Amino acid sequence: MFSSLSEKLNKALGKFRNKGKLTEADIKEGMREIKLALLEADVSFKVTKDFVKEVSERAVGAEVMESLVPSQQIVKIVNEELIKLMGSTQSKLQIASNPPTIIMMCGLQGAGKTTHSAKLASLYKKQGKNPLLVACDIYRPAAIKQLQVVGEQTGIPVFEMGNTSPVKIAKEAIDYAKRKGYDMVFLDTAGRLHVDEVLMAELSDIKKTVNPTEILLVVDAMLGQDAVNVSKSFNDLLDITGVILTKLDGDTRGGAALSVRHVTGKPIKFVGTGEKLDTIEPFHPDRMASRILGMGDVLSLIEKAEQAIDEKKAAELEKKLRENTFTLSDYLDQLRQLKNMGSLESIMAMMPGMNAGALKDAKIDENALAKTEAIILSMTQKERDKPDIINGSRRKRIAKGSGTSVEEVNRLMKQYEQMNKMFKQLSNMGKKGKKKMKMPFGF
Repeated sequence: MFSSLSEKLNKALGKFRNKGKLTEADIKEGMREIKLALLEADVSFKVTKDFVKEVSERAVGAEVMESLVPSQQIVKIVNEELIKLMGSTQSKLQIASNPPTIIMMCGLQGAGKTTHSAKLASLYKKQGKNPLLVACDIYRPAAIKQLQVVGEQTGIPVFEMGNTSPVKIAKEAIDYAKRKGYDMVFLDTAGRLHVDEVLMAELSDIKKTVNPTEILLVVDAMLGQDAVNVSKSFNDLLDITGVILTKLDGDTRGGAALSVRHVTGKPIKFVGTGEKLDTIEPFHPDRMASRILGMGDVLSLIEKAEQAIDEKKAAELEKKLRENTFTLSDYLDQLRQLKNMGSLESIMAMMPGMNAGALKDAKIDENALAKTEAIILSMTQKERDKPDIINGSRRKRIAKGSGTSVEEVNRLMKQYEQMNKMFKQLSNMGKKGKKKMKMPFGF
């Protein structure tokens, strides 16, 4: 996400890094580059102008001009101003003190309301909530069916009343939720191809009838500048409480994320980062700013790891590493847990120093994990447990069965052998360390 913006912004900041001391002329030239980077990323002109003004005023102050490393101070200022621009702190979903919490999802057609209703409901189900999805879109063909499909995939029930009035559906759904003990209700409302009076009147009537706890606007980040205009129109008429930005994994220039908060005054609460129903994450302005500037996002990476890694398997692995009994089956388990964290590119992007330029040069092969998995699955259980028996003829069979080449099988075996060798060395170092600690007590 934000690859274009990240690359251009880092290039602009690079102009400061090669200079020991900065003059006002240097700062003016650098600010011009930052301004162009933001405009090319589809950040609105007003937002860009205000941002550059804030950074410029701080950049010519004492904290930069008298600093020993002015380039670092400039990056610090840009980072802080980006965080401020996107909302300063994470804005969490408000939970009603008297259940159910009613979340009204709105937005244009094609933004991803239905999918993200299920994504958000699933996210809170994992946190112990009991959500209900409600089909209020009676106009789009197959909209109700789509909600039922994603509801079934996430294990969340769907309330629907066919082509009845959406206002009546919403009211009946809330009564049903109270009777059945659902503590969160997600209203999937209708969208249009553009903002119109009929759409807004219906949404306004739903709001008056059910008094939602949150009104979340689902915005397609790939709309660029139009995303800001759409957000402003919905906010003016509905007084939304927050935004969900979708399709941030696509070829988006990122301007919407930097503009929406500033223009509407309402926080971005969640971002959609993929097509799967678990690819939604809370929006953290400070972490997003770090990603944009190539500083990484270690906290999000740790959270992803905690969700993907099986604690019981991790304990078993630790024991096997200590006893030096790590097999190819264990190797396969580790690969699958890594896959659960998302694409390699998304994981790499969270690591410090991995900006857009570095990722472009890295040429990440997303198919590598799939090939490795296919090779290991083509082995017998005995071969996975005792890789030493895999001779030339077995390697040919494994390559044929996995649709790969003998060279790729050899490469995997070499990687496995190197890992095992490293684990053995670490294990021996640990044993020697323990012996050294015991020596003084033996005298």
